[in-house]
Amino acid sequence: MHGTEGSTIGFDRLSRLKLSVVIPCYNERGTIETVIQAVKASPIRNLEIIIVDDCSTDGTTELLKSKIEPIVDQVLYHSTNRGKGAALRTGFAAVTGDVAIVQDADLEYDPQEFPLLLRPIAEGRADVVFGSRFAGNQPHRVVYYWHMVGNKFLTTLSNMLTNINLTDMETCYKAFRREVIQSIRIEENRFGFEPEVTAKVARMGCRIYEVGISYYGRTYKEGKKIGWKDGFRAIYCIMKYNLFASKRAYPVSDASQTLRQQPSPHR
Repeated sequence: MHGTEGSTIGFDRLSRLKLSVVIPCYNERGTIETVIQAVKASPIRNLEIIIVDDCSTDGTTELLKSKIEPIVDQVLYHSTNRGKGAALRTGFAAVTGDVAIVQDADLEYDPQEFPLLLRPIAEGRADVVFGSRFAGNQPHRVVYYWHMVGNKFLTTLSNMLTNINLTDMETCYKAFRREVIQSIRIEENRFGFEPEVTAKVARMGCRIYEVGISYYGRTYKEGKKIGWKDGFRAIYCIMKYNLFASKRAYPVSDASQTLRQQPSPHR
């Protein structure tokens, strides 16, 4: 993993904050140990690490039970493969920290950049922070052109309906105040989680920030799992959760006002 200058900022503001790192995991035997080491080596010292194994079939489950369970806070297991959204639903329910962040079990995102995402929350300015692969000047591996085009199309479509100006709705790195993410009923089981949660935090009136992050994308040969079918599902989810969701889908009324009345985690 690669560090950045963002990892050196704002440590005093983050020292009292407890970060829960939720790692959905499916067939990541080759990378899961390295990811755990990288998370533990992040600048955030007060960590809770929660792994959700989504019924892996490549030996990941056995590795988690034999080597990983003793060095993390929780490993939760699905008896059937249900998808990333379902794994996150399980993981978020177990979170006890001030802030929850999603960390994929591959090597595409760098835990050294956790402070970049947490600083707006620690300073009491944000309820949700997105890490954008397309904002700022952080390094990124050059991989699939049409994936980039698809991501920007989905982000634009989402922005048109949420009326927020994100540059990367599909990013893995999303940090939430615990009160926010545990108040949301996640319905999507696969990669539809991204447009769903974006629509819901926007509808709740959360204070949303975006920061530039680095990105080290994988190829399909290296284990990348998202495909074109997930893109069509994302379009469906953008429409569903912005245009057709009932108010009952957003259980926190006046959420932003309630959250703003609470002290920021570092105070």
